[in-house]
Amino acid sequence: MRNETHESLSQLTVRAFEVSTWQGLSHLVSGLLVIVLVMSLTPLILVYVERKIAAHFQCRLGPMRVGWHGTLQTLADALKLLLKEDIVPTAADRFLHGLAPLLCVLGALLSLIALPAGPATKVADMDIGVLYLAAITVFGVLGVLLGGWGSNNKWSLLGAMRAGAQIISYELSVTLSLLVVVALTGSMRFGDIVEAQASGWWIWRAPVVGLIAFLIFIVASTAEINRTPFDLAEGESELTAGFHTEYSGIRFAYFFLAEYVSLFVVAVAASLLFLGGWMPFHVGDWQTFNQLMDLIPGGIWFGGKVAAIVFLIMWFRWTFPRLRVDQLMALEWKFLMPLGFANLLVTAVLVLSGAYFFSGTGAPS
Repeated sequence: MRNETHESLSQLTVRAFEVSTWQGLSHLVSGLLVIVLVMSLTPLILVYVERKIAAHFQCRLGPMRVGWHGTLQTLADALKLLLKEDIVPTAADRFLHGLAPLLCVLGALLSLIALPAGPATKVADMDIGVLYLAAITVFGVLGVLLGGWGSNNKWSLLGAMRAGAQIISYELSVTLSLLVVVALTGSMRFGDIVEAQASGWWIWRAPVVGLIAFLIFIVASTAEINRTPFDLAEGESELTAGFHTEYSGIRFAYFFLAEYVSLFVVAVAASLLFLGGWMPFHVGDWQTFNQLMDLIPGGIWFGGKVAAIVFLIMWFRWTFPRLRVDQLMALEWKFLMPLGFANLLVTAVLVLSGAYFFSGTGAPS
């Protein structure tokens, strides 16, 4: 009798393990498929949006001919890139030349895995999500460096060296701004960070330090993804196209894809870390106002915040001129980094005193 009971329990345990394993695998596969779909559609949408934003900034219309108001222009350009001949220079290192764009795309893909879009819309809400996001950007740096080195072109190599120095430098300021949020929340899980902002977003709920951390994050992240005015790695007026000068066809499309997905990742991360993610705008004990804000679905809040940050970064491109190399590095080492360290120090004092809460019960445990 005992043996039969033991065998039945063992069978139930095995079945439960198999069910949980299959459920986990199906969840992972479906999540990866959604991420691949996002990576495919996001650049098409963002390129079209940026063209329209640039056009209106310059008092013109932008794409208008292919599709209604030019909505299919980006798709036509993508098909053109896919059909163009993929040319590899004779003196280039073919392996590194082909590996570089794949590493950039891989870095963008792995970044999306850790970013939830809602309480139940996530692939892997890791305990060390913030640390993972900060670490995974190394793939983008490696892709840029290998692209410049493997092309065997002096302009590509110069652009890659610029990008390496720029990304590594500004990554420090990004990390300092991330540490402010981690200190305020007491957790590196993105889900916990969003839930901690249920009664107020960190950008205004943490007096001054939240806003400063947000501004540092936006500026440093814009530099890290090589967006204007920090696009010295490409520098069309100096380096023809920088690290991807020798790329064409689908491999150039991979670099393009990685750039716009990275822009989307920065916007999503900023929304989760500083603007409450899918949390509505709440102010202290204003019950009527807070209830009205709760009527707006979380998905609309999240999408609106991401769109606003994407627009802000695109606004930078059509407003500020490109910096010189010495100005770029001076901005990081002489201004952003000292400001980031001072901001983190003040944050630590506020957390220990619990004074950063405009509302709530006190500092996180």
